[in-house]
Amino acid sequence: MITKIRNYASLVKFEHTIFALPFALIGFTLAITQTTSIFRWEELIAVLLCMVFARNTAMGFNRYLDREIDAENPRTAQREIPAGIVTPRNAAVFVAINAILFVATTWFINQLVFFLSPIALIVVMGYSYMKRITPLCHFVLSAGLALAPIGAYLSVAGKFALVPILFSFIVFFWVSGFDIIYASQDVEFDREKGLNSVPVLLGVKKALRFSAFIHVLAAIMVVWAGIDLHANWLFWTGAAIFIGLLTYQQSIVKHDDLSKVGLAFGTTNGVASVIFAVFVITSLYI
Repeated sequence: MITKIRNYASLVKFEHTIFALPFALIGFTLAITQTTSIFRWEELIAVLLCMVFARNTAMGFNRYLDREIDAENPRTAQREIPAGIVTPRNAAVFVAINAILFVATTWFINQLVFFLSPIALIVVMGYSYMKRITPLCHFVLSAGLALAPIGAYLSVAGKFALVPILFSFIVFFWVSGFDIIYASQDVEFDREKGLNSVPVLLGVKKALRFSAFIHVLAAIMVVWAGIDLHANWLFWTGAAIFIGLLTYQQSIVKHDDLSKVGLAFGTTNGVASVIFAVFVITSLYI
């Protein structure tokens, strides 16, 4: 049983949940501190479960749909489905169960998020098709993760507001920027298979420049959110660290040396997300 759990956790790269989960906690905290809503443990647990179920659905579906492509790509051939660790049928069942659990969990939150839940699933699952259609696929992926802060806010407050939307834009530009970096590893393979990405469209060198520009937009959103919140020094300290780590990420990946993509994609983004959330959430209570 433990081995099976590990296999499915590996299938969806469960550790990468750390990218968007801290922003969901920011959205949750914004609703508690910026509205008349009160803290409820059951709401927090429901928000966290929604994050896990939605991401499992998206990643599991992506792995299922891309199983033949992954098998042909030397970089991805050892993923769980092409390697025979998880069967396609079991992966499809896993996706269906998580999608059902996601929608069911939203039912216990409020009507607004319940009625929006199918749209959220369409967005997070849509990325898997987009690279077959458009080089803008990175932005579909980032739109899915960007639902984290606004979705958590809606779960508590039951209404829209500017600040959580700004945090959603932070995630949108941050994720699309680093996904372009990540896609640079497969540019030759993607061209051969007729798959789309910004690196395929522009070439790796220009794609990395475009990624840097998008991360500048993420930094602008961070500053805008801080101004709108009339943020204190804790927020701005977290913002400086977050922006600094984005800058570091951009500096270590070169068009002629992609050996540090893993460091930029996994370690740096995870650290940036957690540190930023800690400082922002703390600032909201002080």
